[in-house]
Amino acid sequence: MEHESILDHPTLSARLFYAWPNRFPDPFFVQGKAGKLGCWYNRAFPSGLTMIHFHGNGETVADYLDTFAGHIAALGMNLLLAEYRGYGMSDGEPSIAAMLDDIPAILEASGVEPSRLIFFGRSLGSIFAAHAAFLYPHAAGLVLESGIADPLERVLLRVEPWQLDTTLDVLQAETDRVLNQRQKLAEFRGRTLVMHTRNDDIVPFTHGVQLHAWAAEPKELVVFERGDHNNIMEVNREAYFEHVERFSRMCLSNGSET
Repeated sequence: MEHESILDHPTLSARLFYAWPNRFPDPFFVQGKAGKLGCWYNRAFPSGLTMIHFHGNGETVADYLDTFAGHIAALGMNLLLAEYRGYGMSDGEPSIAAMLDDIPAILEASGVEPSRLIFFGRSLGSIFAAHAAFLYPHAAGLVLESGIADPLERVLLRVEPWQLDTTLDVLQAETDRVLNQRQKLAEFRGRTLVMHTRNDDIVPFTHGVQLHAWAAEPKELVVFERGDHNNIMEVNREAYFEHVERFSRMCLSNGSET
């Protein structure tokens, strides 16, 4: 069912999202609730796991077609780069609560059983990855990189409640209803990897610490000492993908590795 939420107020959407069109070769279109979503899919490994990746706010699918996609392919893992409404080659306009309703269509389009899926969310994408994990609690794994533990904090950086024709109490209750990261992580039964840089200048690393605390076992927290919010992968590339590789192996073996 489509959300009807104060979180989809056009004033918040206009201030929260940095969406722009961006074309790339061989898009994989998924029919979402509000139109086509311009995703990208590499399905080269029939026996491998499949990662569904939700990117950050000031990014599009095209930003992940080189370095990130190449590293994931080198791990023998399939990769579906999910796109949001209004971003890249997608139809529609972004709105945070309604966009959650596109997640089942993306997962169904992957053609993969949840037990063979790893959800990966970077920054804003952590909200969508956590929701995917909540909808499919028996997926193999969940990776949250530079993730958001407190969505209300991020909302209040953009707007004051009166600008949404509401009160703080109502906004807080609705954020807790729709974007409750604590509840979503607690109910996930797969492996969780949280990665953050201590020097994150946009989403403080305390968000990562909190996400890890909320996640059920088995889980791991990696705090990088180098880099910031926007270059965490580039500055720590070798270690970053070593952690992803180890995590994916453990998901594939269903916990037999330690």
